[in-house]
Amino acid sequence: MASTTRGGADTGAPDLTPLLNPRSIAVIGAGVDPHTLRGRIMAVMGRHAYAGEVYPVSRSESEILGRKAYPSIAEVPGPVDLAVIIIPARFVPQVLDDCGKAGVRAAQIITSGFAEQVGEDGPAMQRQIADIARRHGMAVCGPNAEGFVNTRARLCPTFSPAVDFDGELRPAQANLGAVAVVAQSGGIGFAFYDRARDRELPFSYVVTTGNEACLQAADVIDWLIDDDDTDVIILFVETVGDAARFRQVAARALTAGKPIVTVKIGRSEAGARAALSHTAAITGAYAGFRAIAERYGLIEVDDIDEAVELAAGFAAWRGCRADGTRVGIFTASGGAGGWMADACAAAGLEVPALDATTRAKIDPHLPAYGSSQNPVDATAQAIGALGYAGLVETVASAPEIDMVVAIASARTPTRLENDRDALIACRRNTIKPVAFWSYTQPDPRSVRILAEAGFPLFTSLRNCARALHEFATLQRLQAGAEGPAVAAAELTAERQQVRQALRDGPARWCEYQVTPLLAAYGIAGPAGRLATTADEAATGFLTANGPVALKLQSPDLLHKSDHDLVRLDVGDDDAVRQGFGELMARAGAVAPNADVHGVLVQPMAPPGLELILGLSRDATFGPLLTVGLGGIHAEVLGDSVTLPLPLSASVARAGLERLKGRALLDGLRGQPPRDVDALVSLMLRLSDLARDHGGQIAELDLNPVLLHAAGEGLSVVDALLVTGAD
Repeated sequence: MASTTRGGADTGAPDLTPLLNPRSIAVIGAGVDPHTLRGRIMAVMGRHAYAGEVYPVSRSESEILGRKAYPSIAEVPGPVDLAVIIIPARFVPQVLDDCGKAGVRAAQIITSGFAEQVGEDGPAMQRQIADIARRHGMAVCGPNAEGFVNTRARLCPTFSPAVDFDGELRPAQANLGAVAVVAQSGGIGFAFYDRARDRELPFSYVVTTGNEACLQAADVIDWLIDDDDTDVIILFVETVGDAARFRQVAARALTAGKPIVTVKIGRSEAGARAALSHTAAITGAYAGFRAIAERYGLIEVDDIDEAVELAAGFAAWRGCRADGTRVGIFTASGGAGGWMADACAAAGLEVPALDATTRAKIDPHLPAYGSSQNPVDATAQAIGALGYAGLVETVASAPEIDMVVAIASARTPTRLENDRDALIACRRNTIKPVAFWSYTQPDPRSVRILAEAGFPLFTSLRNCARALHEFATLQRLQAGAEGPAVAAAELTAERQQVRQALRDGPARWCEYQVTPLLAAYGIAGPAGRLATTADEAATGFLTANGPVALKLQSPDLLHKSDHDLVRLDVGDDDAVRQGFGELMARAGAVAPNADVHGVLVQPMAPPGLELILGLSRDATFGPLLTVGLGGIHAEVLGDSVTLPLPLSASVARAGLERLKGRALLDGLRGQPPRDVDALVSLMLRLSDLARDHGGQIAELDLNPVLLHAAGEGLSVVDALLVTGAD
């Protein structure tokens, strides 16, 4: 049974126990016709042996399915924990208020016709619902939801066909952890449960939240984190209402070791605003959610079966530990073993050769055409001699192996049946995660045997490999990659001036204007002097003591290179004067009405690895920091990571590890290792800037940043800033 103390009690949200684990229920709007939603809810509930009291409330019926019906909630004789409301939308606010007055502690509103409906009436009624719930301190789910299921309590206040059957709601013998579903979509929420029934995967709850007038998905997840019967959560999310609450709960789930397999819809760029900076263009509309998911270990998936298979893996591996990403594979089919090895490598796993001691345990059981390398081509002979359990234990005992994949043809269950007791003992004694993959369609008895033993059975090799990789990633995150961010301090006078400048300054800042702002945070911005005449440009050249870059400065022409408004490596006085004239003339030709401030005369920076860093503001999750490799890596390959702010040093370093070109920071093909410490310092200083002024910064782009050899720092070569209060 779930705890009655919410993990997020300090948020003021009500306890969800009366909602999800009630002792008594009133179905308001109950009907007798199973072909209507009102009647189907009663029929579905009647198929399962819920032990609590059920009170039908109906103005037209005196008895429903053998139960006395009551004309109103006020006339129900006993205390009611939960009201399930399925009546016309216009009556819902008054009935909900009546429930509150009657002492009902929670409500599930099935009725639609609220904020999802065009017009003002629906949204207004939804606001009424929220006000009534707050006034009475009720836990209210919906409206426009499909109900929920509590499998332990055999409680199904829903019209979903996924639970419209006779029999048990969860497998009796499975030795797997239980999965809960939290979904804003009712149909999809129950689809996860329905797709998993033939996999013998236990579910604890399926909760559909609908319009989320009161309770959000994050509130339900928070309650499930404290639920002893829930080990894994599948989340289907369309929108996030309270970003801070969502982030808090995601962090708590990670700490508690409860994986969240996540489907986020609305990820396309169609809804993204036009971005002026490269950073914001790279970040895109979906980046805020993705950044939160990556930081707190939410495992994003693309379809129902992928969600179910990954959830099954995590449910089986509760209590397991993976110290790395090295996988041992054994198989009776050499082709299947090679294919799985490729899938593991593609997922970011290693497939090392087994050590001599482990191979010596396997070799005596192999025919001449078998192999004890990795993958272990065990053939039917070795599997017959050692059994699946014996091979799992042998491969798992190898010191260079962190996880195991057992490949089987589970079409015929005979061998698994013979190995059943050994498999149960093997799972009890094996701490490393073990996955079975069947390259044939499994017999239901094979599924049942492995579920009873506590092993996940995958039918997709990609999902199998990915589940193991994500499990290792979660272990790493849980081990402490998330260090604390630096707390906000009182603004210095210099940083107070930044706030004033952002408030009073232009909407678009040229790079020479950005430099003082960066300096207040210890960031050396683009160097140089602004010239408004050729003579001033020549003076700037003399001051530079070497070749210079000439860059036109105009808030109307921020992307200077796109308009041929940059001259590089200019090395003498005449060339500087000529370049100044060319740039001013070019600007006049490109944009005759542009506000031209002049030309920045900038000393040429020493060469370095080209990077792009910047801040953008997500409409839901606030300031984000993007860091990526520059040039073609940014423009074509999209090699960047986006991190929610604020940052700690450990989070910044972990983010850099996700770059596809991360090895370039270590130096390749004669190039020196780069100054990663300087890069991390820049990321933290940008985090401080966003912490203090994120509400005024729409986009900040440092592009390029040249990262020099270790110990030699970096150079911010160009910058632009777009302001605008959120």
